[in-house]
Amino acid sequence: MAGLGVNIDHVATVRQARMTVEPDPVWAAAEAQLGGADCITFHLRKDRRHICDRDARLLKQTVTCKLNMEMSLDPEIVAIAVELAPTQATLVPENRQEITTEGGLDVVAHADRIAEVTQALRQVGVVVSAFVDPVPEQIIASRDAGCEAIEIHTGAYANACIGTNGSNPDPTEITAEIEAIQTGLHAGLEAGLIVHAGHGLTYTNIEPITAMQGFCEFNIGHSIIARAMFTGIKYAVSEMKRLVS
Repeated sequence: MAGLGVNIDHVATVRQARMTVEPDPVWAAAEAQLGGADCITFHLRKDRRHICDRDARLLKQTVTCKLNMEMSLDPEIVAIAVELAPTQATLVPENRQEITTEGGLDVVAHADRIAEVTQALRQVGVVVSAFVDPVPEQIIASRDAGCEAIEIHTGAYANACIGTNGSNPDPTEITAEIEAIQTGLHAGLEAGLIVHAGHGLTYTNIEPITAMQGFCEFNIGHSIIARAMFTGIKYAVSEMKRLVS
């Protein structure tokens, strides 16, 4: 049965909008665990736009389930991750101008640096995952760089489900994206990797992805936090956990 990773970055985004102390993403992590989260995910960005160093330290001290740190290849962030030693580190691309992560990490292009970072993290007992598009070449490169897991980027599928430029969703495009994710899943399993999925998954689009056999975990943030505004985090997480399970 696949697990549910809850990304709490968006709680910190609300806090940082006023540069104050609430809502506290550390409290959100505790509520998410009460709701059944199997993993707490956070992204410590170079610009600290939402999660900050204080959050990362307290999450390490208080989270009792798996702790997954999304991170770039930046030397400062790598040093923090090595010191913090979360359960898992997920290597992601990072662009200062982006609203959220756009596309998967180009492991082929950055193979040497990724291998270096992966080695440093694994030496302190961190499981290393790469956030990649469902492209077999990128998946094989992740394995060759020393990653033990991958997270397949599901953003293109999520975008297809809502349509573009006000148009209705195209069923043909949705089917093509589902098939691409299935291809990536198979490539990851054949490579001997642990396979996760995430980005843009919601209560309404997750069913075709959870129907695929082989995923170990789904990382979901925005949809859960958006629902939590009306229901509370614990209930929002438990409802998504039901769909994932």
